[in-house]
Amino acid sequence: MTSMPAQNQSLVIRPVQYRDLEGIERLSAESFEAEQSSTAKNAMRSHFSPLRRWFGLLKCLSLFPNPLQYRFCIYVAEQYRQVQGMIQVAPFNRTRSTWKVQQVAVDGKARTQGIGSQLLRYCFEAIGEARTWLLEVNVNDKEALALYRQNGFQTLAQMTYWEIEPSLLQGLAAREPDLPNLLPVSNADAQLLYQLDTASMPPLVRQVFDREIQDFKTSLLGALIEGLRQWRSKTEVVSGYVFEPQRKAAIGYFQLRMCRKNEKPHVATLTVHPAYTWLYPELLSQLARIVQDLPPQSLQLASADYQPEREEYLEQIGAKRVEHTLMMSRSVWHKIRESKFASLEGLQWPEVLQGLQPARKPVPGGMSWLPDTPLKLKMNSQAHVANQFNVSDAPHATSSHEEDSLQHQQDDEVDK
Repeated sequence: MTSMPAQNQSLVIRPVQYRDLEGIERLSAESFEAEQSSTAKNAMRSHFSPLRRWFGLLKCLSLFPNPLQYRFCIYVAEQYRQVQGMIQVAPFNRTRSTWKVQQVAVDGKARTQGIGSQLLRYCFEAIGEARTWLLEVNVNDKEALALYRQNGFQTLAQMTYWEIEPSLLQGLAAREPDLPNLLPVSNADAQLLYQLDTASMPPLVRQVFDREIQDFKTSLLGALIEGLRQWRSKTEVVSGYVFEPQRKAAIGYFQLRMCRKNEKPHVATLTVHPAYTWLYPELLSQLARIVQDLPPQSLQLASADYQPEREEYLEQIGAKRVEHTLMMSRSVWHKIRESKFASLEGLQWPEVLQGLQPARKPVPGGMSWLPDTPLKLKMNSQAHVANQFNVSDAPHATSSHEEDSLQHQQDDEVDK
């Protein structure tokens, strides 16, 4: 993707370069200080830490398809050789029909210039394969909410992040979970997990996520990269799903990322079929038993507003609300509307009725609105036939006897 000038001629938006890393770190530090989301703070700190060390390798990997191709898909807004803003995006699904805005950071002195909107619009135009855009923003971050709503994002769902203290986890681990059909996850189970994911969310959210069976499979290269990531960060990932033999379907799924260092909390992802909400106590007990042998740490997980049973159970056991965010999405229809700057007031009637104009010049016919006599109509008809057969250009001429006979016939018709 090549660089392109923004609305401000002195501002240039382009892909990130190595010399921009210092400015990106500065903007990220300012964003962390003003960031309301504690989850985003921890995620972005760990996200940018290896950027300087592995920048050359990641830049090369972005040139061909691989699991790390869009690991650091970053664009910067440069003005007078100074980085004034940055945006980081990444594909949300395997087909790359939905992209996620991970971070937008603008220098505090340049926030009144609309650089955030220009960065967003640059990505909307440069990444043409994205039909939908997705992001999460804290409900208390009014400046970010105004920016995203101004650029066409609308609320898709309300997310709540919970934290279960180590003491509560010990109590949950004391209970034996009733999960007789708990199975490990493999690529052979992708069809079952896809069906579970489809049934666990509303149609609008499902349409935005646009996941397919391939999104629940892991390639060999992806597994190797994930193994290296776990080894470097001292983490371990455990996943499983609950199988229903009668329906031959998956009714529950969990993924647990355990941190072996006593620095970060454990993070869990739960997916439960809406008809089997009784699985929440069983799955949380299973998660508590998995982490009971590790150093005491809290467990974090999320819930959406379309999962009231999950939120009710978490409140019942005494889990603490850590953060409340909005999941927002933007469809491609906004992009089509923005690509045309002409308004309805400026349109002229020839432009409006351009599609109603004839494609070619009409062919004149033999009809007339003037009152003609039968003789004139007959003469016009004969002249029209003569023109069609090129009588005037024939090699022989009409004799005088034929002309006199024709004149007598016309006089008789006039007398009648």
